[in-house]
Amino acid sequence: MEYLGLLLEFAFFGFGVYLYLFATGRIKVEQASAQKAAAFREKNGWWLRLGGLAVMAIMAINIYLHLLELMG
Repeated sequence: MEYLGLLLEFAFFGFGVYLYLFATGRIKVEQASAQKAAAFREKNGWWLRLGGLAVMAIMAINIYLHLLELMG
């Protein structure tokens, strides 16, 4: 059960990375929705970047603490 929690923390960390990369425009989208994605990033890019960084930071701390708990 402990490993399931660790797996979920890695999944949320990955979501934070994806959110940050999408907000900075490094993830390419299909041609049909590229204009919508660009407009969405232009309007909400600041909050998406902050949200992605916050999720990554919180999950990195949780992963570190979880690994310490499992090792010790």
